[in-house]
Amino acid sequence: MDRVETRELVYFVTVAEELHFGRAAERLGMAQPPLSRAIGRLERRIGVQLFERSSRRVALTDAGQVFLLEARKALGAVDGAVRRAQQAAGPRRLLLAVRTGTGADLLTDALDDYARQPGAVPVELVFSRDQVADVRAAGAADVALLCGTADRTGLEVTELAVESAVVLLPAADPLAARTSLTSHELRADSRFQADCPPVDLDEILVRVALGQLVVVVGGGTTDRLGSRVAAVPVTDLPDTHLVLCWPRQTPHPARDAFVRAAALGAARRRATPDATAVPAPAR
Repeated sequence: MDRVETRELVYFVTVAEELHFGRAAERLGMAQPPLSRAIGRLERRIGVQLFERSSRRVALTDAGQVFLLEARKALGAVDGAVRRAQQAAGPRRLLLAVRTGTGADLLTDALDDYARQPGAVPVELVFSRDQVADVRAAGAADVALLCGTADRTGLEVTELAVESAVVLLPAADPLAARTSLTSHELRADSRFQADCPPVDLDEILVRVALGQLVVVVGGGTTDRLGSRVAAVPVTDLPDTHLVLCWPRQTPHPARDAFVRAAALGAARRRATPDATAVPAPAR
């Protein structure tokens, strides 16, 4: 079998997403007949029917459903290979996957420390709910800051810090006067969200201050609360181990420099703990 071309995968995925050859051709900037012929050639080449066609509808076959999943992975891998090669030759930016509310203060210090390094490149934050997938798959991120409980198989890891869990509340809320709370108590609050919204920390703090949101974050956020938001320890949630992780055997000088700067900064923070941080509750 001849090797399938990337262009053919793009054609197939576009038709599979539109399930309409006319709309797919318009998206691709080409005429419909050449697109139909290209899909026919692809089906003959791989020896399976990918689409069921009639005058009224286009649908994926079972084989087409499987091929769509694999084609998307293949295209993502190609994109990732290109971008990683560009980064290895001379990276123009560093993509850092983070989850909102995770290690905010530590992250700020790491970014500041790295920016002072000779040859530092711009760092772009990628707010994500699955940072591990971002660094494993299509090159969506070069390095990720995440909680240590995630599956890190096949990744290099550097631990930076340990944070206790705190809940953010409006400072005027009666619960803000408590010395500690439990996750059971929080779930009874209609404002509580188990997952941080996918927005930056500043927006989260505004929503908490306005009484629209109650959410659990790492204790490292407490330096940025201001006067309208309070942080209360949550006693029945485990401490969070914050780590940086990245793919093994993938050269990336800018990433390596960032990891070194972050690790040195984290060590410095441990040596001079912030007296204003919310202490972990007694257990």
